[in-house]
Amino acid sequence: MDKVCAVFGGSRGIGKAIVKDFMNEGYKVAVISRNLETIEKTVSELQELVNGKDVVHGEVCDISKEDMIHKSISNINKKWGNIDVLVNSAGINQDNLLLKTDLSDMNEILQTNLVGPMLTSKIVLRGMLQKKHGTIINIGSIVANTGNIGQCAYSSSKAGLIGLTKSLAKEVASRGITVNLVAPGYISTDMTAEMQKIGPAKLAIPMKRFGNPEEIAQTVSFLVKARYITGQRCIIYR
Repeated sequence: MDKVCAVFGGSRGIGKAIVKDFMNEGYKVAVISRNLETIEKTVSELQELVNGKDVVHGEVCDISKEDMIHKSISNINKKWGNIDVLVNSAGINQDNLLLKTDLSDMNEILQTNLVGPMLTSKIVLRGMLQKKHGTIINIGSIVANTGNIGQCAYSSSKAGLIGLTKSLAKEVASRGITVNLVAPGYISTDMTAEMQKIGPAKLAIPMKRFGNPEEIAQTVSFLVKARYITGQRCIIYR
């Protein structure tokens, strides 16, 4: 039976690396993002790698919209069946001091980074419960533990993901479903472009380099296979 993985925020950066890794593991993978142009480009690129085989599919979805999530998950279920692995990698950040952060920006960040994963998990869980098997991986951030200037809303949203991960893991463990979180440090993506200009030395990164998205994907893959690990946060330190 085909294994199915859905990656929200899978069209670029860490999410895209996770998609590629699951494809290499033999999964059929749904790439989900709110940007149609980016999805089309990513799916086209990935299909070339597999000579057009029906193993990658794109869905346009704003993770902050429950009706759009329902539609995307329904489309994936009709195409390939119930989802075995859900990865919540979609996220946004709008750096600003709290005193200068509008309520609308706070709500957008929290809705996308925290409420969104709650909604995707809730909807996908129905199929996992039927199978009595499944995995949910949330992509957090080291700033949930360390904090960062200008990232009060972002840090709060990622800290909330820790609570979601631990609580949901306890709710579904008896049904064969694991829930874990990966918290990357400094990884080479579009989101860390400005930090990369500072350099690893000034950021006190022990490895003397930024991590790459593929290394995060490897951690996600491990947690999917490790069936007795649940409710944990795997911190990829700077």
